[in-house]
Amino acid sequence: MARAVSTRTKTFNTVIAGTIGFLMFFPILWIVILSFKAEEDAIRAPLEVLFGSAWTTESYGTVQARSDYFKHFSNSVIISVGSTILGLLIAIPAAWSMAFVPSKQTKNVLMWMLSTKMLPPVGVLVPIYLVFRDFGLLDSRIGLTLVLTLINLPIIVWMLYTYFREIPGEILEAARMDGATLREEILYVLAPMAVPGMASTVLLNIILAWNEAFWTINLTAANAAPLTAFIASYSSPEGLFYAKLSAASVMAIAPILIMGWFSQKQLVRGLTFGAVK
Repeated sequence: MARAVSTRTKTFNTVIAGTIGFLMFFPILWIVILSFKAEEDAIRAPLEVLFGSAWTTESYGTVQARSDYFKHFSNSVIISVGSTILGLLIAIPAAWSMAFVPSKQTKNVLMWMLSTKMLPPVGVLVPIYLVFRDFGLLDSRIGLTLVLTLINLPIIVWMLYTYFREIPGEILEAARMDGATLREEILYVLAPMAVPGMASTVLLNIILAWNEAFWTINLTAANAAPLTAFIASYSSPEGLFYAKLSAASVMAIAPILIMGWFSQKQLVRGLTFGAVK
């Protein structure tokens, strides 16, 4: 009897999990479907879109002919990877100092850093725009890399701080007693032990930088526009071009979805790093 109840419970949980997963994935699936429809068919009723219209790759061809997809793609790669590397260079020493040499104000500093993420970006858009204008950083990869580094830095520091705290301090003390310098301590002792956590931090920051839309749309025009600005270009005063917008969206999210799919084990492993001792 107990085994039968357990089997029904597992089946019920599986059905619920599958349903929730499908509901979460359905918007992406629908975008993919619309991207293979003609513009006049994409605005029909859902059943007509699925069964009453032809499939075509016309929208993908139009998108590529109208915009230089690979230029936007390269901008996204350079900006997201660049902001991640720069963020790590700043966050690793900061997280190390707060994890292993804490002060009375460490928790207050961490909370202050986290509170900056609660600030609406539009509240600081004007001063940042003016600073970028004066320093010639508008519509530049360097400027956008700096902005994305700063807005994601609190998350990187918090994640690394959490991972570093799980590493016994005695190991680092032993390295110091053996004559290791601070640089050697971080590179050859701390970093290898925190690889899962650092890997998940890198992946999460790349995803956040890749998907950032507010700053990329407001601080770029053509030269440094990444894929988020590429998508926004298909919204016009005349209305939305659903098929072309869907095709552009698929082309923009496909690389990050593929990366997330292949690195999901590493991401989950890093996010659970130190959860069980």
